Order: sequence, then C-alpha cells, then structure tokens
Amino acid sequence: MPSLFPALTDAPADAPAAGRPALRFGERSLTYAELAAAAGAVVGGVREARRAAVWATPTLETAVAVTAALLAGVTVVPLNPRSGEKELGHILSDSTPDLVLAAPGEKLPAPLDGLARLDVDPADRAPGDRPLPEDRGRDEDPALVVYTSGTTGPPKGAVIPRRAIASTLDALADAWQWTGDDVLVHGLPLFHVHGLVLGVLGPLRRGGSVRHLGRFSTEGVTRELSGGATMLFGVPTMYHRVAEALPTEPELVKALAGARLLVSGSAALPVHDHERIAAATGRRVVERYGMTETLMLCSSRWTPPDPRPSVRADGEARPGTVGVPLPGVELRLVEEDGTPVTAYDGETVGEIQVRGPNLFTAYLNRPDATADAFTSDGWFRTGDMAVRDADGYVRIVGRKATDLIKSGGYKIGAGEIENALLEHPGVREAAVTGEPDADLGERIVAWIVPADHRTPPALGELADHVARRLAPHKRPRVLHLLAALPRNDMGKIMKRALHDG
Repeated sequence: MPSLFPALTDAPADAPAAGRPALRFGERSLTYAELAAAAGAVVGGVREARRAAVWATPTLETAVAVTAALLAGVTVVPLNPRSGEKELGHILSDSTPDLVLAAPGEKLPAPLDGLARLDVDPADRAPGDRPLPEDRGRDEDPALVVYTSGTTGPPKGAVIPRRAIASTLDALADAWQWTGDDVLVHGLPLFHVHGLVLGVLGPLRRGGSVRHLGRFSTEGVTRELSGGATMLFGVPTMYHRVAEALPTEPELVKALAGARLLVSGSAALPVHDHERIAAATGRRVVERYGMTETLMLCSSRWTPPDPRPSVRADGEARPGTVGVPLPGVELRLVEEDGTPVTAYDGETVGEIQVRGPNLFTAYLNRPDATADAFTSDGWFRTGDMAVRDADGYVRIVGRKATDLIKSGGYKIGAGEIENALLEHPGVREAAVTGEPDADLGERIVAWIVPADHRTPPALGELADHVARRLAPHKRPRVLHLLAALPRNDMGKIMKRALHDG
C-alpha cells in the first residue's frame, strides 16, 4: 500500500514542499521537513511495539507521536486525557499497549504508572537528509484502536485498518476537492476520529496544512480564516456558538464568507443554525456522516465550476441531510426484518447499513460483538435510522436504540453513565436519557430513585461523581428524582415513558 503521508515519505528532503507548513498549534509549528525529522526521532523508539498508547492532548506532540507510530507500522491507541481512572484502566487492560507516548513533563494518571513511557519532543530531530524510513504499514494492518462508548457496558475498541483511513480521506478529497493548497482550521479533540483522522491525518495526506485552535473560540476562527485558512471543521456546538456570535462580530461574518469549505459533523446541525449562518454569510455548512467504526460514509459533494482551490466548495448542502454516499461506500436502508427499503421517497424509514473499504475490522477482544455488528453478507449495522430522497440524499431521523446520546460533538453511551451512577451510595436505581439542548445538541438527563428519599443526592454531587469516573462531558446536566422507574413485565426500564410522564 502507498504511504499514508506521501508528502513526508515520497518527496526529496530538499523539495519545495519540504518548507511548506504542515502543523501549527498556537504559536508552535512544523514544516513538512521539520515534521519528518521530528517523527523520525520517534520512530526508532516505537518500531518494535505492537501497540502504542498516545496521551492525546490537542498539541503538536500528539500529532508528531501519531504520525511517527503510523510510519513505523505501529497501532495507535489514542487516550482521552479527560477520561476517569476507571474508564482509562479498562482501555489499557483491553488494548495492552507496550508503551505510552506523551509530551515531556506531562503528568500522567495512575493507571499509566506501570507502562513504559516515551517522551515526544517536536524539537528533537533525526539526523540526515532522509530521516524517515519507508512507511512500514500494509493495507490491512491496524492503524488505530479507537474506543467507543457502549450503551450497555464499557467502551469497545474499534480496530481501524490503514486502508480505511486512506479510503475515507481520498473519498473526502474527491467529494470536497480537498488539495494540498488547503489550510484547515479546527479546535477538535485529538482522541477521536473527527479531530485526529479528518483534522490531522487528512491535511497531512493531502500535503496541506492544519492550524489547531487549542480551545475553540469564534475569535480564533476569525483570525485563522482571515489569515489564509480555507476550511473549517467543527461540531454542532461550535457552529451554534458561531451562529450566536454573528450579529455582533462582523469580522467573523466576513471570515466565514471567504472560506472555501465549512464542515459540521459528529451530530446533526440544527436547521435553525444552518439558516442563521447562511443568512449572515451567504454560505451553507456542509454536513457529513460517519461513525468510529465506519469513518466517513456520506457528505454533500461539490463539483467545482473552476479547478482553482480558491473557488468555494458550496455544493448542495441541504439542511437536515448528510448528503450522499461517498465514493466506494455502499449504503442501504433496511426494515426491522432486514428487508431492504426500496422506496426512496424521503418518508420511508429504515436502518442504515453499509459496506466498503472504510469499515473497521473488529471490536478488539470482542468476537461476539463484532459478529453481531455485521450481517451474514458483510453489511455493517449502524443502528442509525434514516430516510432517503429519490436523488440519494440521506436524512438521519434517530437511533434504532434509545441509549446513545450526542452531546457537544461526543457520542455518549447511557449504560456506562448508569453504571457509574449506581456506584454512588445515594442511588438505588438509575436511568439516563438525552433531551434537546440548543448549545450541546443533547444534554444528559439522569432519572434517579434515591437510596433514601429523605436525603436524595444533589445534581452537582452526582455530576462530579460521574465526571471523576468517566469524563466531564459525560456528567448529567438535569436530574429527576422518582419513587420508581417505569418497567415492563420483563423488568426492562421503559425510557420513553420517562419523558412521557
């Protein structure tokens, strides 16, 4: 398989592209030549590893560490720095990495104490004109193990092969006319697919550049889009904040209007925010659809009237839809009994199932879960319900199950939050659901039967309890106290009845 990063491995060290900016995080940056040398200094330390955990802070060190490990043919396990110790311990025991890569001086939590550590300093450079070895990875080699929030238990590790990354990024390049002339700006975390694969590996595969904001802000977006960036990636929470700021920030309006491509993902962007941004800037945000297990599946396509990269990538971004399947992706809707939906009328609902080179290979150490995820003829069951228009546009209408909450760009499983709540001494029974939130997309709602109704736990106490065990973004934001949870004859909690009551 060709290199994931041809601009790093295939171009001569003295080529003009070697001086092109590759990464910028805040005031720190690396050219392609400097990135090659910095990654080259790390390759030797990871070459013999089977898997390498990366303490995935939004920093230059993380980008160098992941690049080096992938070039060495080593599987990367990105670790969320905000994970609680219980969640982190599960991920480490499940993935069994040989070492952890982190920035020098970075204090790591106790679950990592027994793991060998390799400090990654972007200022360290491998000697020689060709500091990097050839890309050692093969097509089906695992590139990443990314942990997803399960709805009924601990997170599962999705094994993502190199061919899935390459096929997804090349399909997006085709759909969006993404080239080495593009400069991407975003402020996404680097421990999941959106921020790491699309937001860092995407520009590097194209030979372009990424500018990471560190912490998302509308001021940062204005600065970077006004200073030469051509693309913005974000989640609905970020675009909601953009929409809120437009009336009072004329420079933001101008910056967005001049961008080549605005992309939202990880959850549905509310139509109201779509329309506010379009009305103020004349630009429509392109939505794309994907999952950890599938990488990217759909997006609006753009056929440029002019091949120059400065031309806008507007396409036909229909609010409420995620576009059409990307090149190489087969997508179908099926009924409850598995029968394919044949009426693409914008009204008939079915579960999305997909096939293609973009799919993961397995859930690590979970053969039963892997088998359950696929049909007998190789289609992956996404669990998302959708309708499809006659011209192929897909509109997602909800989850097949009720236990997946999308909040602030994160996909959060209700089951693990329920388990954490049940560990609190003041909780007898617990159910977790989501409800609409104008900023977050959905907010997490906890329904609690207290152990003692005279002294029930407070919301803040339970939120802190969950945040310590899992991660801050998984804490409940609304609390309901109940005498009993509604259950069916089999004892299963009827979550729809919670909101109906």
